[in-house]
Amino acid sequence: MPFTQAECLKAREDFPSLSRTVERWPAAFLDGPAGTQVPHPVIDAISGYYRTCNSNSHGAFITSQETDRVVQDSRDAVAAFINAPSRQEISFGANMTTLNFSLSHALARSMRSGDEILITQLDHEANRGPWLHLADQGIVVKEIALRPDGTLDEADLEAKICERTRLVAMGFSSNALGTVNNVSLARRLTRELGTWLLVDAVHYAPHFPLDVAALKPDFLLCSAYKFYGPHVGILYARSGLLEQLRADKLRTQLDTAPERIETGTLNFAAIAGVKAAVEYIASWGQGPILRHRLVEAMEGIATYEYALARHYWQEVSRIPGVTVWGPGFASVERAPTVSITIDGLSPRDAATQLARKGIFLWDGDFYAIRAMEVLGLAQTGGVLRSGISLYNTQAEIDRLLESLEGLARIGQRQ
Repeated sequence: MPFTQAECLKAREDFPSLSRTVERWPAAFLDGPAGTQVPHPVIDAISGYYRTCNSNSHGAFITSQETDRVVQDSRDAVAAFINAPSRQEISFGANMTTLNFSLSHALARSMRSGDEILITQLDHEANRGPWLHLADQGIVVKEIALRPDGTLDEADLEAKICERTRLVAMGFSSNALGTVNNVSLARRLTRELGTWLLVDAVHYAPHFPLDVAALKPDFLLCSAYKFYGPHVGILYARSGLLEQLRADKLRTQLDTAPERIETGTLNFAAIAGVKAAVEYIASWGQGPILRHRLVEAMEGIATYEYALARHYWQEVSRIPGVTVWGPGFASVERAPTVSITIDGLSPRDAATQLARKGIFLWDGDFYAIRAMEVLGLAQTGGVLRSGISLYNTQAEIDRLLESLEGLARIGQRQ
């Protein structure tokens, strides 16, 4: 089922926050890469949990048993979302960063001094910092180079991966530049060497269908608050892997996946919202099978978002004084995230001026600080980033473009 402008306008009715105004300006939420807005079904699921069955898990009484079902049903929903074979491969945590640190501690216990890890210069620090910390244990951490066009140097990846490489940690898509990385190449190279592959899909998951059965990563992480849900981190671990790792855990925790890496009491109300977010996305597809509805919906949403982002990219590139960063849209798989700089105007000043007109964009490095350093943008405030979500409209993009033309003229005068 195609996702059209009409469908977008229908979807907007589901998001209560979209009715906000700023000084009589309608709010334009173009800040999706930092977290999307949340629809009524997700809000209802979270509040419904608190109203009816707020309880800890694994008890003998009904509300505790209902909490257990909430968690299991949400694992099933996420498994369908990423096409994992089993709910036992889906773990939850406070956020992706926390889960990745826990995973790094566990993986490090199976490594020794001189082993190597490959990370990238493009990634969010959540998929760099946990591995860089392991250098203190004698593990060698190497970077895959970022090219000036915002893409990773695949030849550098092939040159640096070797028999000493124990892990390649790579983002599927850049939250700063919209780049979609060649994870399939990384999977082929790691498989040849028996090396683990960890994929950060936080920015990819909101925009494209995910299929871990086809990609076959060892680990994949994403965050529900990037795809219309609450703040919950999600870890996929290939069947049998968690049991092989010495994770940070209490002796009261289960030794088996997926609970083995889940420390403390989970946020059960938010986890109820995760299932609702997956089902909300699936509501834009058709058919009796959840996975099929999800794929159809995500493909339609991806096409809509891509077209809108490409229009913005083409038009903003024509504005004098504006520089667009990252790969273009011609025959390239690319996330609908576009970052720019304006001559004579810092990203923060530009974002502040836009905010006064109710246009919400992020400025800075978005925790992709290494990429900003490599591109020479770290000392000048990073970039001004816009991101397209399923509820964004052509009218919002045109309004943004009009405002940016005015800001570019101001910048040229300074």
